Amino acid sequence: MIGAAQSFIVAEECRKAAWQNGYRRRLGEEGGWARFGSTTAQGDILLAAQGAEGPWFLALDHPGVIAELGLGPAEMPGPGRARFAFARLGDLYAALPRVYALAASLPDRPLQAFRDQVRDLPRTTEAERVVVQRIGQVIFRDGLMAYWGNRCPLTGITEPALLRASHIRPWARCDTDAERLDVHNGLLLSALWDAAFDRGLVTFDDDGSPSFASGLSTQAQIALHWTVPLLLTAQHRVQLVWHRRHAFGRMAGDEKPQIPGASSP
Repeated sequence: MIGAAQSFIVAEECRKAAWQNGYRRRLGEEGGWARFGSTTAQGDILLAAQGAEGPWFLALDHPGVIAELGLGPAEMPGPGRARFAFARLGDLYAALPRVYALAASLPDRPLQAFRDQVRDLPRTTEAERVVVQRIGQVIFRDGLMAYWGNRCPLTGITEPALLRASHIRPWARCDTDAERLDVHNGLLLSALWDAAFDRGLVTFDDDGSPSFASGLSTQAQIALHWTVPLLLTAQHRVQLVWHRRHAFGRMAGDEKPQIPGASSP
């Protein structure tokens, strides 16, 4: 289906598709597949086509991206761990932003960025540890913004100033930096939803639907409107088990102690 070498038109279209979606390092061609990399996302992508009119093909080598992309792989030989077919070039363009977003946040891209930035920073005093934590929270937010497509998945809100990076298991309650920086330990929520989640006034079931605490007023529940449930992975569900057991329902005025805030600005 794919020639041994790309034609000029196919090569140019592949280059433009990769460049416009964050993959700006051309790494050569392999049997009609053009390989591209990124300095900000993990793994390479390979693009090919049967001809200038398509169909178009995408090969991936990042297992996390393949698992969460939500597309059925094509039964065809080729490079990478999985290959995907698109009838039109526009369909390929529609898939590539999600590919890049996942590759920029999975599985440990935020952790690597954090380690690079804090490697030489002292952590002796409380003030020094706060500086390190703040750096981690900023990186964590960037990772969640990429993972969730810069929008609150419950409400569709996209204004950055109204979005919060909500830790499911709070920073202080995580055992390792890997868990603190794992995008599966976070949700990108609008400010009101973040406040409710942080205080244990709402949690989420395994199907992504919200569950409100018994003490939350009807007026507040109405204000916390939502359109679709969260699209959760198995890793999200593991963290939410912790939230339901240790944070949900522990509101101000309860006898049980409060857990430190789950969100990072």
